[in-house]
Amino acid sequence: MVAIVKSTEENNQQFKQAIFIASCLALLVTAMTFAIRAGILSQLSAEFSLSSSELGWVNSMAFLGFPVATLFGGLLYNWIGAKKLMLLAFVCHLLGLALTITAGGFWGLLISTFFIGFANGSVEAGCNPLIAQLYSDNKTTMLNRFHVWFPGGIVVGAVLSNYMTDFNFSWQIQIAIMLVPTLIYGVMFMKLSSSKLQALLTRKESAVLVNNTTTNFKAMCSPLFLFMVFCMMLTATSELGTQQWINSILGASGASPMLIMAMITGLMALGRFFAGPVIHRLNPVGVLLASAILTTIGIYSMSIATGSQVYSAAIIFALGVTYFWPTMIGFVAENIEDSGALGMSVLGGSGMFAVSIFNPIIGGWIDSSRQEASLAQLSPQATELMAGQSVLTNLTIFPMILIVAFTVLFFIMKKQVEPSNISFKAKQNQGV
Repeated sequence: MVAIVKSTEENNQQFKQAIFIASCLALLVTAMTFAIRAGILSQLSAEFSLSSSELGWVNSMAFLGFPVATLFGGLLYNWIGAKKLMLLAFVCHLLGLALTITAGGFWGLLISTFFIGFANGSVEAGCNPLIAQLYSDNKTTMLNRFHVWFPGGIVVGAVLSNYMTDFNFSWQIQIAIMLVPTLIYGVMFMKLSSSKLQALLTRKESAVLVNNTTTNFKAMCSPLFLFMVFCMMLTATSELGTQQWINSILGASGASPMLIMAMITGLMALGRFFAGPVIHRLNPVGVLLASAILTTIGIYSMSIATGSQVYSAAIIFALGVTYFWPTMIGFVAENIEDSGALGMSVLGGSGMFAVSIFNPIIGGWIDSSRQEASLAQLSPQATELMAGQSVLTNLTIFPMILIVAFTVLFFIMKKQVEPSNISFKAKQNQGV
C-alpha cells in the first residue's frame, strides 16, 4: 500500500514537472516575440516604408491583445480549464507568427501582431493560476522560477536577433525561429491527460485561489486596487515601453541596442531567480519606491550617455525594473487577496494596455524629434542620436510620477499598520 502511494506521488511530481516545463516554454515564446520584434523594427520600416508612428501602432497591437486575453482568460479560467486556455494560446501563437511572416504591409502586421499579443496574454492568464494551484505548498518560489523565463526569453530573443541581423538573415526567418519552441510547448500540452490534470487541480490543497467572480470584482473596485492599476500602467510603460523601442532609441548611441537588451533582461532574470523569495519577506512598497528611483536615474542616464557609458546606465535601469512586475503582482496578492486570479490577470493586463496606448505616442515622439533635428541640418547619425535622447528624456516622466505615487503608498500602508501595532502592544501591556 505504501509503495502504491509512493509511486502515485512520484507520477504526480513527474506530471507537474512536465506541466511546468511546458509553461516555461510558452513564456519563453512570449518573451521572444517582444525581443525579436524590437530587433526587426528597422527592417520592417525599410521594407514596408513605415514611419515610427505606424510602427508604434503595430507594436501597440501586441500590448492590446495581451490585456484582452488576460481579461478573457481570467474570467473563463475556471470554466474552460487551463489546458484549453493554453491550447488557445498555442493556436494564436501559430496563427500570429504565420500571418506575420506572410504580411504584405501595415494592416497585415497589425492583425498578426494582435494575435501574438492575444496568445501572450493567454499564456499569462493560464499559467499563473495553474502553477499556483499545482505548487500550492511552494507557489511563491515556483511562480518566481516561472517568471524568470520572461527576461530569460528576451535574452534568448535579443541575442538571436542580434546574431541573425549581423549575418543578414531576413526578418521572416527571425520570426520563423519562434515556431520551434511554439510547436514543442503546444505538443506537450496536447499530450497532457485532462483527467489527471483536473484531479490534481481539484485536490483540497490546490484550492488556494478565490474563484468567486462577484467577490473578485468587489475587491477590484476598492480604491487601493484601482490605485495599483494606475501604478501598474506606469511601471509597465517604464519597463516595456523603453525596451520595445530600444533599437530605435539607442541605435545611434555607439552601443549595441540588442546587446543592451540582452544585458538588461539577463540581469533581471538573475535578480528574480536569486532574490525573488527575498522580495516577499521585505517591505514591498519600499522595494517599489527604490525601483522607481533607480529606473528614473537609469533612463535619464541613458538619455545623456554615449558609447560605453550607455552600458553603465543600462545596468542602473535594469536594477530599477527587475522587481517592478513581480512585486506589483505580489502586493495585490498579499493586500487584496479577494481579487484572486482575476485580479492578477487584470493588473497585468492593465500594464500591457497602457503600453499599447503609449507605443504610437512614443513612435510619434521619435518622428517629431527627427523632424526637429533635420531642421538643424545635422548628420543622419546625429539626428538619430538626438531623437533617441529626446525620447528617453520624455520616458523619464513615468518613473518620476511613480516616485511620488509609491511615496504616498508607503505612508498609506504605514498608517494602516500602526493601529494594529498599537493594539498589539496594548494587549501585551495588559498581559493578554
